[in-house]
Amino acid sequence: MEKDPIDEILEQWSEARPDLDTASLGVVIRVMTLYRSFRRDATRALEPLDLELWEYDVLSALRRQGDPCVLPATRLARETDLSSGAMTNRINRLEMRGLVRRRPDRSDRRGVNVSLTAKGRKLIDRAIQYRLDSARDSLRDLRPAQQRELARLLRVAVLAAPEAD
Repeated sequence: MEKDPIDEILEQWSEARPDLDTASLGVVIRVMTLYRSFRRDATRALEPLDLELWEYDVLSALRRQGDPCVLPATRLARETDLSSGAMTNRINRLEMRGLVRRRPDRSDRRGVNVSLTAKGRKLIDRAIQYRLDSARDSLRDLRPAQQRELARLLRVAVLAAPEAD
């Protein structure tokens, strides 16, 4: 099997510290490397739509809800792993672009519901295809069975990972 740059790092550690088991580090470094590569690919894929990846994430979270594509701002923040302050800033920016609309939550006087506008829905419906094409291209060297096995193993790792604060 062909070696990758991470193999060299692990070999260097094995030579410097033969008492260490570096197998888990090899997994973590590879996942981190893939994250950076996939993020770069996703960012490039959305450029023709004049859409930032963070904008895609918020619009996507709303669109996945199905009609009427609405979420309370607090849940939207959770869905996108953001603080409420960061979410407020992002909602403001998306609202200025005419992609989302906010309305008071009738069941919670302090709450706000965020929904896609027609323009936002049209954009995210185009963007998902760009993201799918980019993801498919990123994994083009893996056979479908390998992709399924990798997804299975990563699911196990995600479920075993400690919760982020």
